[in-house]
Amino acid sequence: MSSHLDHLPPIVDGRQSETALRVQRGTMRLLRERFDFCCFAEVYLANGRRADLLGVGPKGDIWIVEIKSSLQDYQVDNKWPEYHQFCDRFFFAKPPELDGDIFPEDQGLIVADGHGAEILRNADEDKLPAARRKAMMLRIARMGADRIHQLMDPGPSAL
Repeated sequence: MSSHLDHLPPIVDGRQSETALRVQRGTMRLLRERFDFCCFAEVYLANGRRADLLGVGPKGDIWIVEIKSSLQDYQVDNKWPEYHQFCDRFFFAKPPELDGDIFPEDQGLIVADGHGAEILRNADEDKLPAARRKAMMLRIARMGADRIHQLMDPGPSAL
């Protein structure tokens, strides 16, 4: 049985809507092409929360992007303030059809579709303390290596 997720890479776990996946793709393209960031989707943080998108810049900057695909998605999810303690900058990312006025004016804002994105409002920088940055970088490195391992060796059932 095939699904609408068959064409997607194994990193996609099925919880994301098609709109959210388009916003994710465009945002990742923006971060990679304009800022030289390496991006990770669906990153579990030390507080148990899961960041939709986390980018690491060439100088070690860490940005978290919370993707909101609809008004309802934004209204029911109020965990985003808990991400600030794990990044240097925090952004919301939204599809073009979602009204940007619903997002707090003091937070970064990105508009994205499946082809690209642009920053509508930059996020304030709040540098992580050195110990937290080190812990985050270790978590990110281990997660990235584990994801590559899972792609290269998905397990005995794939043999």
